[in-house]
Amino acid sequence: MSGLGELNHRGSPDRPGSPDRPGSPDHSGSPDHSGSPDHSGSPDRLGVPFGPGSPASFGAGGDRRWPGTEHRLLAGARPAGGRTASASPRTSADPVKALMDRHRALCERAVDPLEIAAGLEAQGVTDRTAAVRFRHRDVFSLAEEMYARTPRDGDTRPPRRTAPPVPRARTAWVVPALLPGALCAAAVAGLRLTHGQPRLITAVAGVLAVVLATRAAVRRGPLATPGRKPSAGLPVWWLAGYALLGEGLLRTALAGGPDGPPTGTADGPWPVTLAPFLALALACAPAAWTAHLFATAARRRLTASRGLDDFAAAVRPLLLGAVALFLTALAALLAAAGAVLGEPAAQPQALALGALLLLARLLAAHGFAHASTLVLSATALAQATALALLFAARLPGCGALAAPTEALVAAWGPAAVPTVTCGIGALTLLVHATRRLTTASAHARTEPAC
Repeated sequence: MSGLGELNHRGSPDRPGSPDRPGSPDHSGSPDHSGSPDHSGSPDRLGVPFGPGSPASFGAGGDRRWPGTEHRLLAGARPAGGRTASASPRTSADPVKALMDRHRALCERAVDPLEIAAGLEAQGVTDRTAAVRFRHRDVFSLAEEMYARTPRDGDTRPPRRTAPPVPRARTAWVVPALLPGALCAAAVAGLRLTHGQPRLITAVAGVLAVVLATRAAVRRGPLATPGRKPSAGLPVWWLAGYALLGEGLLRTALAGGPDGPPTGTADGPWPVTLAPFLALALACAPAAWTAHLFATAARRRLTASRGLDDFAAAVRPLLLGAVALFLTALAALLAAAGAVLGEPAAQPQALALGALLLLARLLAAHGFAHASTLVLSATALAQATALALLFAARLPGCGALAAPTEALVAAWGPAAVPTVTCGIGALTLLVHATRRLTTASAHARTEPAC
């Protein structure tokens, strides 16, 4: 409840130290109770009547005392110096001021009320809490008052809540986002034009170039993590490597192979599928642009919303639309890569992997990298286990270990392993993202430097 209703009034029967409470000494320091309401002839809140014949005794001057308190008063219960002792400290009549004292550092470093609103939300303050305890319509209006009342060198009035303009796509992050796809396309072309030892060198150089370009693309711009926090690099590259080599290895292992290392072609002893890997590398640019649009639109909703629930309801369709937009672009890239390379597009497994990587990166970019790392690691472990069981089943007496993988492949084909594992991981992150990325604290910080 608000502190406005918690003032410790002298004479209130609900507060400690009141003279109307049984067993509580009179600290008024004066027998005169003029100005107090007349309770004569009516029962008080404790159910004991006052008036003639009541068990309450009246001292000199008509002051009302409970039985058994006279000896305490006569024994010197009054503090030395004649001053009264308060039975309980008074609570603050300004709950907003008390809240500002608890969050002084947040109020002082905030550059606008939105940062204070996001910080309050992160501490568990909801719109209902703002209305019941602090007499404000929502957390945003409470944050505006806290921002305005925080002493600053300049003007302390909160800035006007207007939607910021859409930031233009700057070359500083657009070019790195395009680089992985360009280098991967060059590496694929090199594999098609070379044979023997030069092909191996081209493959190794191409993989290293794509890895470094992808790291550069996610270090700045909309896909960058705050504070340069480390991301789940190993699980991500395992999943990308499975898209390139995993399905061919699975087919070969079921047939009793492989009989040799991969040759970089789709018809070798260890088939390589280049189309999904190329499409995923090219999709770095649509992923960055989608993340940029989502962050910008969410920031606009943050400045226009009048409540945390309203903001969450407005951002949730934006998140789903961003994921759908990226998957549409990825499907187009998969179809184009498959047509150019003459390979199957691998639509289901590549789309599931793309959705998983996008959601993981969106969560990490907005400060929720822990869940992304866990899900990516679990997905990579599931794929590695499916392959490892096939090879472990070749040991004497361990043939039953391959039963789960063989049953899955027999029911839906070799593409079922990456589709099921990545699909479950993507759905898990989507549910988590609809809760985390629809909060104000996920979008209050400024965009990473570009």
